[in-house]
Amino acid sequence: MISCEGHGVCADLVPEWIALDDWGYPLIREGAVPVPLLARVRWAVSNCPALALRLADT
Repeated sequence: MISCEGHGVCADLVPEWIALDDWGYPLIREGAVPVPLLARVRWAVSNCPALALRLADT
């Protein structure tokens, strides 16, 4: 089940890591988040209106 509702908040907060497709849903880069972006990615995860994002340890 997909929780994302296409608000686009994540892409607004971290545009260099998350883009939006033609319908407003996130396209997230694969791989580990670079350390300089980590705080902003955490902020995007915690501010997702649909609580659809997670940050996992690898």
